[in-house]
Amino acid sequence: MLHIYTLLVMAFLLLPISAMVLFGFNNTRGRFNLQWQGFTLRWYRDVFAIGQLTGALKVSLFISVLVMLTATIMGTLMAVAIQRYRFFGKGIINAVLVMNISSSSVVIGSSLLSLFVAANVALGQFTIFAAQVMFSIPYAVITIRARLAVLDPVTEEAAADLGATPLKTFFTITLPQLAPGIFGAALLTFALSIDDYVITSFVSGTTLTFPLWVYGSTREGTPPQVNVIGTLIFMIGLLVAIGSGVVRERRNRRRLAVLSAN
Repeated sequence: MLHIYTLLVMAFLLLPISAMVLFGFNNTRGRFNLQWQGFTLRWYRDVFAIGQLTGALKVSLFISVLVMLTATIMGTLMAVAIQRYRFFGKGIINAVLVMNISSSSVVIGSSLLSLFVAANVALGQFTIFAAQVMFSIPYAVITIRARLAVLDPVTEEAAADLGATPLKTFFTITLPQLAPGIFGAALLTFALSIDDYVITSFVSGTTLTFPLWVYGSTREGTPPQVNVIGTLIFMIGLLVAIGSGVVRERRNRRRLAVLSAN
């Protein structure tokens, strides 16, 4: 019974994705891509035919990569500091991280808009980047801390006993063991950034990102290219996740083989 329930939940979760993939092949003849009118590959050939959509996608990808790198690096350093060291204000930092995640996106967006306007900061790509880094860091910290929590600090202590500096210990011992958590945090922050609409809509000014363009296009009819781009992004993410799982499985098998040999 449990496996049937699991399959039903999975089907429910995949329903909107399936519709997105299906209507990317729809030979629609009107402005609204809502009814199936036949199979075609035309939209995959013309995926970048709409200049404004392509420009918005480029902006989203550019900002998302920067957000991913910045939030992952800062999140890694914060996670190590919070998990491994004791210092004044640690509890406050934890509380702020939780508050950031639990706060409404509308509240965060309007607050940031007030801050940028008061500071006379021009709204655009920089404010989008700053806002997205701010709400992405807590997710990176939590993801990497979960990995840190299961790591045995004995290897780090052994490196310190052998004379390794804290910096060398971090780069040679801690960082390689954190790689799966860092990779997961990078994927999560990238997904949060490229998908964000609410907060970005407050701080974007005249800059158009992919979600903003898609939402704006719904008034006149969303073109099938949106479904195609969404499908491509989903497939890339799926392939990355599968590849990560395969690498992790091979690494575990190699580790078990070494342990068995010893």
